[in-house]
Amino acid sequence: MPRKPTRRAHLQKAQPAFSRLARSMALLTSARKAKPQNNNSTVHRKVPTNSTDEHDTKKSKSKRKEPHSSSEDEDFEGVVQADFAFFDPKPDDFHGVKVLLQTYLDNKEWDLSSFVDLILQQTTVGTVIKIEDDEDNGIYGFVSALNLHRYKDCKCMMEVKEFLLKMCQDSDKKDKLKSYFGERAAHVGLLVSQYVVNLPPQLLPPLYDGLFDEITWATEDEPTEEFRKSFRFKYYLLVSKVYKHKGDQKKKVGSSNEEDVIYLKPEDEIFHNLSAWSFCFPLRGQQVTTNELKNYQPMGLVMAVEATRVSSFKQQLHSLIDES
Repeated sequence: MPRKPTRRAHLQKAQPAFSRLARSMALLTSARKAKPQNNNSTVHRKVPTNSTDEHDTKKSKSKRKEPHSSSEDEDFEGVVQADFAFFDPKPDDFHGVKVLLQTYLDNKEWDLSSFVDLILQQTTVGTVIKIEDDEDNGIYGFVSALNLHRYKDCKCMMEVKEFLLKMCQDSDKKDKLKSYFGERAAHVGLLVSQYVVNLPPQLLPPLYDGLFDEITWATEDEPTEEFRKSFRFKYYLLVSKVYKHKGDQKKKVGSSNEEDVIYLKPEDEIFHNLSAWSFCFPLRGQQVTTNELKNYQPMGLVMAVEATRVSSFKQQLHSLIDES
C-alpha cells in the first residue's frame, strides 16, 4: 500500500550524538570506519509507482529537497554520493535487522530471530534504511512499533517482558511496567529503533515522522477492525542504551565538564525528557573500551512515553537536528 512520502535531502557528515563527549566519540568511530573520502549523501523517501488511490496520493504527495553543505575534514579527500532510501520491511532484511538488535536485551539468550520476524512481517508500520541500489542490500537502520497485546503470546515478546521486569528494581515502576504488559497492553506500542552509529542525523526527523504517520494511517487502512485498533496507541515503551557517569550527581572536583548521561541516540534524550516514567539498569554484556568513557558505565534505559507527547517529540527532534 503506497504510504511513504517522498523526501530528498543532501546530508552532512554524520554526528549522531549531541553531547560534547558523544560528538567526539561519534567522530572517532566515523573516522575509524570511513573510507578516505567525504560523505555527501542524499535520502529518498520511496513511493511505489502504482499509486492510484486518491487517499494514498494525498498521503504521498509531499516532496522536499534541502541542500546542506557537506562537512570537510583534513583526513578525508574526494567526494562520495550516498543515496539513503526508506523502504518497507521485507524478509530479505532479516540478517541486517538481527545484527542491529544483537544487544537489544543485553547479553540475554532469547528468541531474537522470532522478534525480528515480527518486525519484518509488519509491513504497514515500519521502515528500514538502505543505500539506494546497494548490491549488498545492507541495513543501516530501522524503526517499528509492535502492539504488546497483539503479540503477547509470542515467545520472544514474553521474554522481553520477563527481562524488563527482572531489570526493574523500583517497585512502583515495576507495577506500571506490569500494567503495560497486562491490562494496558492493547494500547501500548513497543517502539523499536536501531541504526548504525554514524548514520546521518538528518535522517531521523523523516524517519520518525514516517513512523507516526504510518501508525495514524494504519488506524484507518488496516483490513480488519482488530488490526486497526491495535495501532491506536496511548503509550509507547522504549528500550535503549546510554552511558551513565559512575559518580552520577556526586562527581569529583575536576570532572565538572563531564555529563551525567551520554545519549548514544539524540532522540533518546527527547524521549527521556518527555517520558511519564523511566528506569535504568546496568548492562552486563557490554564493556567500556575507550578512554573517553572510563568514568562511565553502559546502562539500559527503559522509557514510557504517552502518545499525546508525540507531537512535542517531533517538533523537538526537528529543532535539534536543524540547529546541529
